[in-house]
Amino acid sequence: MTIVTLEQVEGEIARGFRPLRFTPDIEALFRKDYVAARVRLIAIWGVVGVLIYDLVYFGDRAMVPDVLEELVAVRFLMFTPLVIGCALAVRRWPNARLYDLLAVVVAVMGVTLPMAAATNSASPYLLVYQNYNSAAFLFFVIALRPRFPAVLVGLALMCAAHFTTARMTGAFDAVTYAGIVTFYLTLSIFLAVSAYFLERTDRRNFLNQLRGSLLYRQLEDNADRDELTGLLNRRSLARISDAIWNDAAAQPVVSAILLDIDHFKRFNDVHSHIEGDACIRSVSDCIRDTVGDAYLVFRFGGEEILVLSNGLEPLQVVAMAERIRTAIENLALRHCGIEIGCVTASLGVASAQPGDMTFEKLLQNADDALYEAKRRGRNNVAPGNGLQPNTLVA
Repeated sequence: MTIVTLEQVEGEIARGFRPLRFTPDIEALFRKDYVAARVRLIAIWGVVGVLIYDLVYFGDRAMVPDVLEELVAVRFLMFTPLVIGCALAVRRWPNARLYDLLAVVVAVMGVTLPMAAATNSASPYLLVYQNYNSAAFLFFVIALRPRFPAVLVGLALMCAAHFTTARMTGAFDAVTYAGIVTFYLTLSIFLAVSAYFLERTDRRNFLNQLRGSLLYRQLEDNADRDELTGLLNRRSLARISDAIWNDAAAQPVVSAILLDIDHFKRFNDVHSHIEGDACIRSVSDCIRDTVGDAYLVFRFGGEEILVLSNGLEPLQVVAMAERIRTAIENLALRHCGIEIGCVTASLGVASAQPGDMTFEKLLQNADDALYEAKRRGRNNVAPGNGLQPNTLVA
């Protein structure tokens, strides 16, 4: 999964993205958003484009009746199935490059097919008739809106196809032909410039929306985090515990490790409250590094920290509590107020099935076990009543 930070997005906004290209991570998200937007509209534009294209049949009948059969085959038997197939392909395989490629194919074929049929016509109205292709140029850039490189390729191929077939008709003298070339080149330049600024606007809007969503996510995350330690806070605990308890069938066992830094009041008295905050941060980081992603870690209050797990065996959780205790002791944080000389912690462990008791009762069991650990002399792990005898450790 592509992960983008707020700093990356703000850097792109500041840079200006004039080449219409983001850094790889953001570009991948833009392509995903781009193709999703095109897929949502592909059916509409497919119907509208085919309808307009096929309605030109009446112009065919009026202006080039001598090749009407060829044009009927071109419009109804070739171009219409092509558009339907391309639309189905984009919906089946939503991919930015595929969309751009098929948009170019549809546009080039839309210009080439009727003019190729008209090369066999002797109609005096071919000058007016060839002007219909200007609608294909407009539809390609404004409605289909592929990315800018595809627009440049598509316009170049459409011009080449139109100029070639117009010359093949033999109906235009040099001056008229030069006028046709000038008109379509001017139209193409205008459309290319418009396509550049359209995509630039799309990209700016995308970045602003992405920045807004990242800011909102950051605010939500900050609201769920303790400011001092970066751990989850009591607000997030209420939400997460409700989700766990409401999903009892998927999480048959929930375990809680409640720990308390030993003699923390004495630590503050001896080392100062500023050092006390640093101690809590260090212990919090140690716990987070020790438990990894399988556990949720909360600052429960003051120097108390809660570690939750769901779906793990109680014996595993007791073993994890012992690893946490050892890791905190191995930090060797200086504590001049106690005989051992370093910061330690006492831990209580409790487990329960959500259907058997409330979450509050689980926390009460863990708290009782914590006080049992303190009565045993601190710096140890005590299992609570919610654990079965075969999960106890010495």
